[in-house]
Amino acid sequence: MTDAARESQLSLYDRVAVETAAIVIRRYSTSFGLAARLLGPTVRRDVENIYALVRIADEVVDGLGESAHLDSDGIRERLDALETETEQAIRVGYSTNLIVHAFALTSRQVGIGTDLTRPFFRSMRADITRTAHDRASFDDYVYGSAEVVGLMCLAAFLRGVDVTPSERARLETGAKHLGAAFQKINFLRDLAADFRSLGRSYFPDVTVESFTEAQKAQILAEIDDDLACSARCLPGLPPSSRRAVALAQGLFEELATRLRDTPAATLMTTRIRVPNPVKARIAAGAAVGRLPRAVEKEAAE
Repeated sequence: MTDAARESQLSLYDRVAVETAAIVIRRYSTSFGLAARLLGPTVRRDVENIYALVRIADEVVDGLGESAHLDSDGIRERLDALETETEQAIRVGYSTNLIVHAFALTSRQVGIGTDLTRPFFRSMRADITRTAHDRASFDDYVYGSAEVVGLMCLAAFLRGVDVTPSERARLETGAKHLGAAFQKINFLRDLAADFRSLGRSYFPDVTVESFTEAQKAQILAEIDDDLACSARCLPGLPPSSRRAVALAQGLFEELATRLRDTPAATLMTTRIRVPNPVKARIAAGAAVGRLPRAVEKEAAE
């Protein structure tokens, strides 16, 4: 079915819902919004629908829920309600919440089920009360908050694409590692802010007061492994999504490089960003099919 045919099947309510979801990614994330522009039209709509629900859930926990002076029980109640509404919408294909309705459209079309949404909401729920992690809880949190989002996006990438079970498994491994790299990079560059404003320390055995170069190097080595794994899987993605994922991979690699070049003490006072001209350069390369550094390194080896 062509993109035009799929679009003609959408009701007015459906179209308003997906348009609402598209606004969320444009307003909340320049990096994701930039990458989404390189997706094929149908895939882009599905990814925007996924991102919108993920972002709104995060807002319940760390955004408006906090600023509305809700206590932890009040935030949990609203997050639970959002999860319940999401599961019901996946079952019946409708929600009065436009963001949830848009997500349900995508989930029913690409096969996203509660095996992915429940770990995600579990991780969001952990943020309400948990302020520190051991290795097991950290890995579970990263899986639910980031790896399953990668798997959701992969389901959208593979809609209508014939892949063998082994190929799908390989791509799922890459999607999880790219999601993990993204989350760990954000944890690292937000280390001080998360602790000071939210009272959280995500990395096991890492505290802001005693953060060292050795700890930073260990975290970045883990991120490098994640990026190398995702890089190996990038060439197997469909053309409709490969350039966008290459852009995301390139942006994460650039952030990792800048974090490596920044002293641990500086990370306690400065949030590292990729300047817009550098983002534009990476995006231009991805748009013409240029592979990120990690992919080129894998090919050379």
